[in-house]
Amino acid sequence: MFYWDPNYLLFVMLPTLVITGLAQMWIQSAYRKWGQTANSRSVNGQQTAQILMRSGSIEPISVEVTGGQLSDHFDPQRGVVRLSQGVAMQPSVAAMAVTAHELGHVQQHQQNSLLMGLRTALLPGARFGPSIGILLIIAGLFLNATGLATIGLILFAGATLFTVVTLPVELDASRRGLKMLEQNGLLATAQDRSGSRAILTAAAFTYVAAVFTSLLTLMYYASLVFGGNRRN
Repeated sequence: MFYWDPNYLLFVMLPTLVITGLAQMWIQSAYRKWGQTANSRSVNGQQTAQILMRSGSIEPISVEVTGGQLSDHFDPQRGVVRLSQGVAMQPSVAAMAVTAHELGHVQQHQQNSLLMGLRTALLPGARFGPSIGILLIIAGLFLNATGLATIGLILFAGATLFTVVTLPVELDASRRGLKMLEQNGLLATAQDRSGSRAILTAAAFTYVAAVFTSLLTLMYYASLVFGGNRRN
């Protein structure tokens, strides 16, 4: 089985473990620091959301509290922002920044952002493409069916495209969120600004890591498919 190919372990698995590990360490470290640092306005995530919605920057939307840590997200299908308990309840710099980021996604959705729409269109392929694609690649290689393996590679490439598109979507949501905080006077001190940027930069690196991992994996499978073609 090529899962145990030394090239896979050396050029895909090991770099993936390193970069994803670094990304998780960075975001956890940033969240620990800025999640314990009070923002100058003493507003928690729920209050931040209410302030930004009252400002007219976005149309009002439901805000719910959910379990877990850093589980915050915007659900466009149900029209709701879900904030983790720490973000929703604590008046920290991290809570303010994370909430603003999610409302940045809301603004993207309400303003019909092109990148947001593209990511939504790619989502079904991202959910099912990797598992089906890998199965087709394996079957194609074992059966010496180049066409089947190529179809599998295309399906996997669709999931990779999703991760690539996701990165600018997330960066834009952070930009929008910081702008809304600034316009509403919530970044009142240098600490508010630096902390908000620090937490969102760390979060962005997790998406950089995802792109890196997905591209490495795609290149590895492509080398198997096209390398097999050359041998044939």
